Parts: sequence; C-alpha cells; structure tokens
Amino acid sequence: MWLQFSDATYTKNYRTPFKLTIIVPYIQPDLTSINDTVSFTGESNKMPGQLEEIQAKRATFGMGCFWAGDCLFGVLPGVIKTCVGYAGGQKESPSYRNIGDHTEVVDIEYNPNIISYSQLLALFWQNHEYGLTTKIKRQYMSLILYHDEEQKSLAEKSREQQQRKRTDLVLTEIRKFEKFYAAEDYHQKYRLRNHPWLIETTGLNSDEVLRNSPLATKLNGYIAGAGTIEQFQKDLPNLGLSEKAAQYLQKYVIENQGNGLYC
Repeated sequence: MWLQFSDATYTKNYRTPFKLTIIVPYIQPDLTSINDTVSFTGESNKMPGQLEEIQAKRATFGMGCFWAGDCLFGVLPGVIKTCVGYAGGQKESPSYRNIGDHTEVVDIEYNPNIISYSQLLALFWQNHEYGLTTKIKRQYMSLILYHDEEQKSLAEKSREQQQRKRTDLVLTEIRKFEKFYAAEDYHQKYRLRNHPWLIETTGLNSDEVLRNSPLATKLNGYIAGAGTIEQFQKDLPNLGLSEKAAQYLQKYVIENQGNGLYC
C-alpha cells in the first residue's frame, strides 16, 4: 500500500493492498463573492465565523470504502459538510448488510465560490481504493453521480483525460444522481467516533449532529490525517476549538500523517 501526503510517501502492507494517493491542496477562499441564498439551521450545523447563508452545491462520488472519501473531502476548504451512504442502484432502503445494486458513496455539500467541481473531480481521480481500471463488485466501484448538466460535462471530459493517460480501460461510471440513502449512524464520521472526548468537548454529542455538522466534517478529516499540518494551522481559527481541544487535534493530525485511510 502506497500513500502520498504532499511531498511525503508512506509505504506499508495490509491484508487488502491498494494504492491511495492523498493530495489535499489548500485553496485560498474568495469570501467577497459568496452569494447568500441557502440557509443552514441550528447552531450544530455552523462553524464559528461561518456565514449564515451561502449558495451550496452537491457532489456525489463512489471511490471504494466511503470512510476514506469522507475524510479526504471533509478537510477541503470550501467543503461544507459530507455524509456517507448508498446510491446509484434501484433497491429501496439499502443497508450495509443488504446494499443490493447500490454503491458506497460520499455525498458532499460545497461552496462553488471557494472550491470548484473540477477541483473535487481532481481529488476523486487521484484517490481510489481499488484503482480506476480494476473490475470489482458494485459496492466499491468507481462512480460519479452528477447533479446537473454542467457536472455531467465536466465529469465526462475528465474521464476522457484520465483514459488518455492509460492503456487499460477506465471503468468509472458516470450516471445521473437519483436518490441518496444515508448510511447507518456508525458509519458517519467514522474516524471521529474513535475520539469520544473530542466529540463531547465540542458538543457533537448526537448521531444527527455528527451526520450534519460542518465542524464534525472537518474534525473527522483532520483527526484521520487527511489534511496537512500547514492546512490545519490555517484552518484552526475557523474551527472555534478550545486550546485543549486544538492541542488534542493537532497531536493526531501530526501522528496520523501517512498512516492511511484504509477501511
């Protein structure tokens, strides 16, 4: 298993080997151009300093085990919140033990004035548990579910670009988004759930809050090591953490760099 974090490369063997490249760029936000059209309700759904209303969009990707994608996208500037679940199939009310013809996906809510769909696609193409050309069961397949015609066009063009880089056929499917089923609570913010003290001290005490909170989204990614320490330090003032909580989180940001996001 090979994992690349910025300029560092980490190698370790696991029972299920795969190549996962983690590249998390810091994107300087342009806060002057944010449109105020979509409202968030409830204090748990806001981070300190977050605007009350912004124009948000959705993106939905399948790229292997959804725990990893939850962390990877969660730390990106401009990503508001994430939720993992099942989509792409026809079975009603799928579950982890009875997923049917669905795929594990991460559903992303993002601010297009800070991060573009093309930038989300770049992270998608660079990070797949089983690769882009390996035929695997539908649960872990490479999948893009587009929400509008612009996303469809960008996804198809980016797949063509990926195919030109390879001799083997890129198996990524691009399909219209139809319905998303949130996964069971124990899958939501899975890495963060291993740190009950941090959950309690930040007030993220319920399953609903963990599923919907932008703060939980950021903490889940950082504590897994998905973001760089430089990115974390830039983002820290926006998180509204106590000094003790910030020190606790920074410890794991550093420790988990290169440890992998395997399931």
